[in-house]
Amino acid sequence: MSRSAPAPSFAVISGGQVHRALEGRHREVVDLIEAAYRTHGAGDTVNPPSYFLRFPDRPTSRIIALPASIGGEVRVDGMKWISSFPENVAAGIPRASAVLILNDHDTGYPLACLESSIISATRTAASAALAADRLTAQRERPRRIGFFGVGLIARYVHQYLAGTDWSFDELGVFDLSAEYAGGFATYLKEATDGAGRVTVHESAEDLVRNSDLLVFATTAGTPHVTDPDWFSHNPLVLHVSLRDVSADVVLSATNVVDDVEHCLKADTSLHLAEQRVGHRDFVDGTLDDVLTGRLTPAADRPVIFSPFGLGVLDLAVGKHVYDTVNAAGELPVVEDFFHEMRRYG
Repeated sequence: MSRSAPAPSFAVISGGQVHRALEGRHREVVDLIEAAYRTHGAGDTVNPPSYFLRFPDRPTSRIIALPASIGGEVRVDGMKWISSFPENVAAGIPRASAVLILNDHDTGYPLACLESSIISATRTAASAALAADRLTAQRERPRRIGFFGVGLIARYVHQYLAGTDWSFDELGVFDLSAEYAGGFATYLKEATDGAGRVTVHESAEDLVRNSDLLVFATTAGTPHVTDPDWFSHNPLVLHVSLRDVSADVVLSATNVVDDVEHCLKADTSLHLAEQRVGHRDFVDGTLDDVLTGRLTPAADRPVIFSPFGLGVLDLAVGKHVYDTVNAAGELPVVEDFFHEMRRYG
């Protein structure tokens, strides 16, 4: 006898709903991200290579497909489809836009389409906050933070650090645009209510040398920070944008990634370092290695955390949003989305 399955439904979850489901839940989301990393480390995920759609007539732009599947308590499949069009910034709109599709674990039917620029920024920031906490566990906690690049991701990283009980005596800012740097400095002053001194640095070197925790969140396509001596005070570097530091800087540091295969491709700084030396021995381990105690980074070298950004993290956050909206009775289901549900019509 054939078994009957519940009729599938499909929902479209707006950015406003995503924001409300995640707002103020920094610690909860960081815990979700840690659980996803542990699930990935245990081998209960499928996270194939991302696919980059590039355009000959728009060489600075791209759209990336991140298919993934996560088990554990999440049990969902899906794909993030995220675009990066840097020219948007000059037009006054954000560089990145994204949607996330969730598919039911048992039937494969799509459950929902969620606005995902918020989800993407959230999982990136939560990953950075988790890494900052665990990678400084055996060293003095940084009191001076520097932001290199001052867009949406930098703001989310700051919010997630603040939301998980980080505070700083000094907050530094550098950006190629003085206007953007000044705007972000104003945001930091308002967000911290004057609890730390905010400085807009005149050079990249000044920012690096005066920061114990560095956040790289730029749109750089090639390395532009090349002198390992700038890092001689052994800061923790959250290398979120992946292509800011040179191979020389990478090779002088302890390197922690989210996934080795994903991080060493697409001309990331680590990929360039691999091409330089012909091996991957300079990668000391993954964040899961740190979480499980297999790796304890030494305090006498800079530590660089380079997260490629795993699709399974988007799925974990997206499923949490879906469940939260559903539990509140606010799931916006598209009626009759699946029109043919009988095999023979």
